[in-house]
Amino acid sequence: MRLCPAMTIACAIAISIPSAKSDDIPALNVEQLCRGIASQSYDPLAKSYPKVSFDRCMEAEMQDREQLRKVWSTFLPEDKRHCVTEAKMGGSSSYTELITCLEMARDVRALRSHQPMPGPDR
Repeated sequence: MRLCPAMTIACAIAISIPSAKSDDIPALNVEQLCRGIASQSYDPLAKSYPKVSFDRCMEAEMQDREQLRKVWSTFLPEDKRHCVTEAKMGGSSSYTELITCLEMARDVRALRSHQPMPGPDR
């Protein structure tokens, strides 16, 4: 079977894009997110400390990472790839967002497997 030139180029691009290993928990840069949360929760008029401090945000993200480590192997590789990509979009990353995405993907798949798909006659 011969591949057309377009398929050859597509294959070359696909091979050259590094994929995330589905068995490794990604290292996310959560500092940017936590700095943003802390700066937005500061009230300059009241001159109060942030409701959510940078340190508290980082602690929560590390707790979520630890929780994710415990359940990482239970998620499907395609869900991991999709959710890691989504979690890294936009510049700031979050383990909270990542684990939520993975749980939603898992739960939607479970719902779909237990319910008949609507057809044209429904």
